[in-house]
This record gives sequence, C-alpha cells and structure tokens, in this order.
Amino acid sequence: MTACRPDPIADAVAGLPEAPPDPRWETMRRVPVGTRARDAAVLMLFGRGTAPVTDGGRRAVRTMARQWADADVLLLQRAGGLRHHAGQVAFPGGGVDAADGGPVDAALREAEEETGVEPAGVDVLGTLTPLYIPPSRFLVTPVLAWWREPGAVHVMDAGESESVHRVAIPDLIAAENRGVFTGRTGFTSPAFTVGTLAIWGFTATLLDFAFDRLGWAAEWDSNRTIDIDVP
Repeated sequence: MTACRPDPIADAVAGLPEAPPDPRWETMRRVPVGTRARDAAVLMLFGRGTAPVTDGGRRAVRTMARQWADADVLLLQRAGGLRHHAGQVAFPGGGVDAADGGPVDAALREAEEETGVEPAGVDVLGTLTPLYIPPSRFLVTPVLAWWREPGAVHVMDAGESESVHRVAIPDLIAAENRGVFTGRTGFTSPAFTVGTLAIWGFTATLLDFAFDRLGWAAEWDSNRTIDIDVP
C-alpha cells in the first residue's frame, strides 16, 4: 500500500473521516449495556472505470462533474444460507480475527477472501466511526479505500457470497434508483436498486452518508418507498 493519492476520487474520499457525522449514527454508535459485541470491519473500496447499466445512471453521468462520472464502489451479495444478513448486498468485510492487526487488516483480508481483491493494489484512506449492528452484534469499523490498481473480482467462496459487483456511482445516485426501505419491525433506511441488486440497511446508510458528504448526491424523493423481499 502507498500513501500517494493522485486521483481526485481518492482525495475526496480521504476527507470523509473529518466530515460531519450522520445524525442517525448517534444511536448506532452505542452498544447496549450488557451486550457483548464483536469487532468487525468492512471495506468501502472506491475505484474508477465502471459504466452505468441503468437509464437513470446514464442520465446522471451527464449532470456529474467529469472527474466523478466513472467512479464505482465494490459490493457483494451475501449467500442466502448465511446465519446473519443472508442475501443482503454489502461491502466486503467480517469479524476482526485475533491474527489481524485491527480493523484495517481485517477489512483487507476479508475483501481478498471474498472477492479476490489484491491488497497490494489498495490504498487505505482512513476509517469512520465504528457502528453497532444489532442483528449480528457486530461493532463495525468502515474502512475507506482507493483501488489504485484494480483487478478482476469474483466470488471466492459460494458459501459466503452469491455475486460480486463493481457498481457505478451514477447508477446509485440516480433519483429513480433511490428511495426508502421500511422493514417489518418499522426500521427504516435509505435504499438503492441497480438492476437485480437491492441495497438497504447498514450498507445503504453508509453509501447515503458518503454521497451526501462528497457532494455526489442528486435530488431524490425521500418519500418514495422501495419494497425489498427480505428473508
């Protein structure tokens, strides 16, 4: 890894740790009293070079600054048989193991194990505040990174992941691909749809935060409901 960040996407993402936090995160930072949380990390890996696949995304390209128009982010769809968050679209990541040096090492290791990302081609830019995820009892540190030397990615273990995707940012910010998801318990979160991918919950909340603070977000209808079939 190198500290050099010549790309404007990398420079912008590197500023996210200093950006004002999302007010919704206030409750997500606190682990309930008496709960034993496990440390975990996810890799928010931004790159460049993926074209949008939706009509809305192609229109969004025309309104974005040229330096952001081909930005992308790495996501995967978790396998349907997993104990926690089965079938959900997520960033690569998982629990911090004893052999890891911390959340950064864990995020890079998990990304390599899940998608084939080569850590040597990734520049770590910083971390965000750890957030607690009640269903899995993970205290998750989002690790921000720039894909300096992108390579092929694919499912490494079908028992862990169903598919791996480089998703174009214009597809995610397009107004017709955005909305709000409400779960059976009344939980609400931002939501995105890109083709067959439906993104909600923790992952969508982080993407929403990043797009807003980076100035990439376009106007969208926050009253629009997206129905997602959650196992």
